[in-house]
Amino acid sequence: MAEQIIFYILAAIIAVFSILAVTSNRIIRSATYLLFVLLATAGLYVMLGFHYLMAVQIAVYAGGIMVLFIFAILLTNKPGEDLEPENKGKRILAAFLSLTGLAFCGHVIYYNVNKVYTLVIPAELKMQDIGHTLMGTEKYQYLLPFEIISILLLACIVGSLMIARKR
Repeated sequence: MAEQIIFYILAAIIAVFSILAVTSNRIIRSATYLLFVLLATAGLYVMLGFHYLMAVQIAVYAGGIMVLFIFAILLTNKPGEDLEPENKGKRILAAFLSLTGLAFCGHVIYYNVNKVYTLVIPAELKMQDIGHTLMGTEKYQYLLPFEIISILLLACIVGSLMIARKR
């Protein structure tokens, strides 16, 4: 019973702050609302028993990616100014596309929910297994993609420094 209450609270937090993130006129507030969504998602991972994903969610997304978003906002925009609202036609199109995507996702979930439950592994993987998979060099191990992503992130950091330096 307590788990259901916590789940509904986290789901409400995610829903409310997601709507606030996309409807806020101030871009820094939108980024803050997104931070709350990411933290509540980490709470859902805790409820599922995926402590590693919770730590990654907080460290990578709520920590690193949000700092990157804030820096990008401060470098490219004047954060104190209000954003101009979109015209009515674009809002109607966005609402229609959102509802279409929601209906499609609901259809997929409704007709595949029994298949998903048979594929779920009930026990959490050991940290050693996750580490060996991420840093291994054999088949189905991910050292090379991990290193390529680190080079890509380094290139993004150097590019952002060059852009900031020109200002």
